[in-house]
Parts: sequence; structure tokens; C-alpha cells
Amino acid sequence: MPEAILGISAFYHDSAAALIVDGEIVAAAQEERFTRKKHDASFPRHAVAYVLEEGGLRLDDISAIAFYDKPYLKFERLLETYHSFAPRGLKSFLSAVPVWVKEKLFMRRMLHDELNKFGSACPKLLFPEHHLSHAASAFYPSPFSEAAILTVDGVGEWATTTIGVGRENGIEVLRELDFPHSLGLLYSAFTYYCGFKVNSGEYKLMGLAPYGSAGSPQVETWKRLILSELVDLRDDGSFLLNMDYFDYATGLTMCVDRQWENLFGLPRRDAETELNQNHMDLALAIQEVTEEIVLNLAQTAQELTSCDYLVMSGGVALNCVANGKLLKSGLFKDIWIQPASGDAGGALGAALAGWHIHLDKPRKSDGRDRMKGALLGPEYSSKEIFGVARRHIAPYRDYKDYDELCQDVAGLLAEGQVVGWFQGRMEYGPRALGNRSILGDARNPEMQKRLNLKIKYREGFRPFAPSVIEESVGEFFDLDRPSPYMLLVAPVRKERRTALPEEYDSLSLFERLYHPRSDVPAITHIDFSARIQSVNRETHPKYWQLIEAFRRHTGYGLIVNTSFNVRGEPIVCTPEDAYRCFMATGMDYLVMGDFLFAKKEQPQFADQDYWRHKYEMD
Repeated sequence: MPEAILGISAFYHDSAAALIVDGEIVAAAQEERFTRKKHDASFPRHAVAYVLEEGGLRLDDISAIAFYDKPYLKFERLLETYHSFAPRGLKSFLSAVPVWVKEKLFMRRMLHDELNKFGSACPKLLFPEHHLSHAASAFYPSPFSEAAILTVDGVGEWATTTIGVGRENGIEVLRELDFPHSLGLLYSAFTYYCGFKVNSGEYKLMGLAPYGSAGSPQVETWKRLILSELVDLRDDGSFLLNMDYFDYATGLTMCVDRQWENLFGLPRRDAETELNQNHMDLALAIQEVTEEIVLNLAQTAQELTSCDYLVMSGGVALNCVANGKLLKSGLFKDIWIQPASGDAGGALGAALAGWHIHLDKPRKSDGRDRMKGALLGPEYSSKEIFGVARRHIAPYRDYKDYDELCQDVAGLLAEGQVVGWFQGRMEYGPRALGNRSILGDARNPEMQKRLNLKIKYREGFRPFAPSVIEESVGEFFDLDRPSPYMLLVAPVRKERRTALPEEYDSLSLFERLYHPRSDVPAITHIDFSARIQSVNRETHPKYWQLIEAFRRHTGYGLIVNTSFNVRGEPIVCTPEDAYRCFMATGMDYLVMGDFLFAKKEQPQFADQDYWRHKYEMD
């Protein structure tokens, strides 16, 4: 029998399950994709059922189950924090502690109760620490036999940041920064203050930052205030936060609004209200402070380990702007970032820690990325796609030749059509990487506006990423290596940029946004950068073939890629999810497997506004 470990993250946010069989990552998926509840925190019973089915195993066949953190240690932190801040936090205490006393302190029993639904035998339960799970998810699938490890997030049990080293099948934690001093929570506090949703809107704050006036007196003043009043930053990247300004330790909000308004002279923005230059400048100030802290931490990691390579995980590792600057710094020969760096990835890390550390299994280290392109979720057959078409009486064309399908879709994209693209196994992690994607022509100056406002129904300033075949990366971007998981930002090459008018900096946000900045304006951000996904022919053959067909048609080996969902909705999982999203948005065509659906040929769809009443805006 094969030897297998099941990894689980649950009960906080972004629940997920992952399966390791004989050391190989077989399957992994977030629960939200099945339940259609964004950031679903419930026990991942659908995800567990899926990974077991994908592995052809029953629960009885599993050697051990690894949960991604230590609940008792987390409860200890909770109690000590309330004690330290008392009498502050009584309302939060009365809200949080009864849940722990009633449920979470009995995590073993909760897990046993849930797992009993899958079989009578319950394997041994393992509880690696939260940041060890992050470290394992970063190091073990990476192509490096030895690497420095940096994990940065909100908080696990106590740790908010760790520096470690991985060698062969072992991980050693060398330094740790503990709660309440947290870079992730600092960034979330600014997310909250700028009117975005915590644990969801951080990437919006990152996307807003380039609209700030770099080097302006206001941005520089606010950076000085952050580093003098909010953050006591040391040269090694460690820091202390001034907790007089923050409420997250024992309160119900992220920061003390009155204190922040006095400090910045700017009231907290209410959600969905107008963004002005002050919000853009504040976003840029905290982004630049974040980059400084990450660079300092990476410098310390290099000094402590003398490693040539760095791996990263934790929610802050999804800050692709900081990652791009870290790569450009030359501190390491290369970096590798776990594509599911948030809590969902903890399920995979817990399973890998169980395999390599608890079971002391050797690690294959041949210089290859073991994440399989993060294409680890469920796949659906032509029969299942046909069933959806028949249920909706949906006309389609069934292609017998995949190359012909790619040629036709490339032509549609070149004409300015927007195409939903549903192929193969669903992605694991927050990025759509070409299997559950909405695609467009990066050359089209209207594409960003159309995708944001008519397809995704989200804020107009939000940027889009290019998918570029690996062979063409250097043709478009100042990047000398692959970026398969859309986790690096790099500049668009200077010869592709267009000149800006003299009055450009004084224009409004949207006047600047919609001014073409290069010959691929839909993916060129306002600072001439782009968040790049390179597409490898071997890892991602079908998606590569489509983009190559577009290159042959237009001379451009890249397209716009955004996740297949509307605002507030998890990325689509099933053919039914995809067809419903297609019909409720301004997409022109939908490709599922070998089936092509044209919007103009479809029957009227009954629930055009399903997303408005079903999903909370993120």
C-alpha cells in the first residue's frame, strides 16, 4: 500500500485539504471553491473528500493527518494577550473565549467527529506549529536542496515572522518575531483604514499604492510618521509596534481610528466611497515601509544561513511588488514562493512536515519545482461539461482538434472578445493560472476598463496580470527568469513604453489609469510594471498552446489573465459555476474543455444577478 498523509487547515479562514502520497503532492484544494463561500473557515469536508478521491484512497489508508497549527498554543496566546492588555478588550474576550472553551480547545475531538464521516478508523493526528507548516510548504516543494526560509503573516500561535533554514529533509527555525508585533497585521491595519476588507483587500491596497506620488513630501512625511510613531524598525528587520495605535490584540477593529486620524490628518475611509490622492499616498507609504522590512528580513536570513537561495510563505509573501524588489536586490541567486502562501497552503505544509519531519522521509531534490504548476484541484470530463450544456439548453461547438480550438480562440481574443477559459485541474491558491481564467487581449486599451467594470464588477483601478509564454518573457519584461505563479512584479521593457504627457501627474486617478502606457496597455500598471505569470510548455501545455496560437496570430506571446469569478465570489470550480458566471457577466465566449459557447447564441439566463444577492463584496 502507498503511504499517505492528509493535511488540513480549518476553523480560522481559508480552510483547505492536501494529500501527500509516497512523498508526492497528489491533490490540494480550498473548501471555498466547493461551498462557494469565500474564505470558508469550516471543516473542509468537500476538499477532504476530493483529495481522497483523487488519490484513490480511503481515510483508513492514511498514515497520519496533520493539522496546520497547535490550538493549545494559540489559546495560550489569546489568554496571555487579554491578561496583558486588561482591562481593555472585555467585549472581545467575552466574544472569543466561550467559542474556545466550547469548541476549539477540543480540537482533537472536533477533528475526530468530522473525520468519522469518512471512515471508522481515525489515523494519528499531528499538530505542527503554524509557521512550521508555512515553512514546510515553502521549502519542500521548492527546487532547492538548501535554502533560507522566510515566513511572514498576521499571526499563527505566537509567531508572526520566522527565519529558518532548510537542508535536505530538515527545517530549523533560527529567529522568530512574536505577536502582537506583526507585519501582516500592520499591513491589514492600513487595508482597514483605507476602506478595504481585512484578510481580503490587502491586494487592493498593494494595487492602489502605485497611484501614490512617489517621493512626494506627503508620502515621505507619512513614511517617517509610520517609522517613528507606529513601527520601531531595527536593522535586522525585527520591529516593535506601538500598540497605543492598534486595536487588533484585544479589540474588534484593526486600529484606533482617532489616534490614526490625529497622526495622518486623514479620517478612515468608509468602504465603497471615493478614493482620493491621500488614500493613494498612504497606500504607497505603507507599501514602501513593507518592502523595507521584507528586504531587511531577507538580508538577515542571508547572513544567518549563508544560503544562495530563499523560499517564502505566509500571507505577506503574496505581496508580489515586495517580492520583485527582493529579487532585484540580488541578495539571493533566486527565490521561490509558495503559490498558496496563505492559510490554505498551511494544509499542504502540515502534510509535508508530517512526511519529512515526523516520518523522517527523504526528500527528492533534483532542481525541479514539485508544485505541478499549482494545478492540484479537481478536473471535469467532457461528459460533465456536456451535462451542463444539456441542462441549460446551451448551444455549443464541440472541437475534435484542440489546435483548431486554440486558433479560433486566438482569433476571437485578437478581435477584442473576452473569453472564459475552463480547462483541466483547478488551481490551488489565490491566483488563477490559466485553468480557471478570464482572458483578453493585452494590446487593447479598453480591456482593463471592460474587465473591471463589465466582467468582474469591481473597482476600476484594479490592475490585471499578463500570462506570457516562457520563451517571450524577456521580450516584454525586465525579468531574466520564470515567474510561474504570478508572484513577481517586474518592469515592462522601456522600448515598449509610451511617453506620458507633461501634465500626467496632475491628472485624476482614472485619467492616469486609462492613458496607454505601452503597447500592451491592459497589463501595464501605472508605474510601468506588471505582475507576471510565465507559462511553461511542459507544466502547462494546453494554456501554452493557446498563447502560442495568439503569438502566431498577432506577434504577441502574451494575453491578459484574470481569475474566473466576479467580485466577492470564489474562483469557479465546476462547469456549472463557470457557465453561471459566464452568463451573468459581459464575457463574449466560454471555453470548457473542447466546447466553445458563444454568448449571443445562448438562451436567456434566469439569474443574471445571482452574484449580487449571493456574495458579499470583498
